[in-house]
Amino acid sequence: QVRLVESGGGLVQAGGSLRLSCAVSVRTFRAYPMGWFRQAPGKEREFVGLINSTGGSTYADSMKGRFAVSRDDAKNTMYLQMNSLKPEDTAVYYCAAGLTRRAGTINNYRADYWGQGTQVTVSS
Repeated sequence: QVRLVESGGGLVQAGGSLRLSCAVSVRTFRAYPMGWFRQAPGKEREFVGLINSTGGSTYADSMKGRFAVSRDDAKNTMYLQMNSLKPEDTAVYYCAAGLTRRAGTINNYRADYWGQGTQVTVSS
């Protein structure tokens, strides 16, 4: 059985921080790379960041220095730490596993497994 369940979303003021969690039931060798995406109403889904099997991470330019993807294998959980949040970060955030970069692209990925999403709202 494959399941990804996000939690930790909510309302936060601009400049604040929030940590999202994703409980992962996918086997480790099928899960990596795993990461996060987000989608705001009326906008395309966009890549946020990922973590690979060796612990290395990759982020979209707008998230670098503010967001960090991490994992806790003992808890089968992946995290997205978000700092210095801005109103434009407001979106539904999705965790995903089994990411594959689309040929000829940079930071454009498909994923084998998806969570249901969690809402993050940043107020000004």
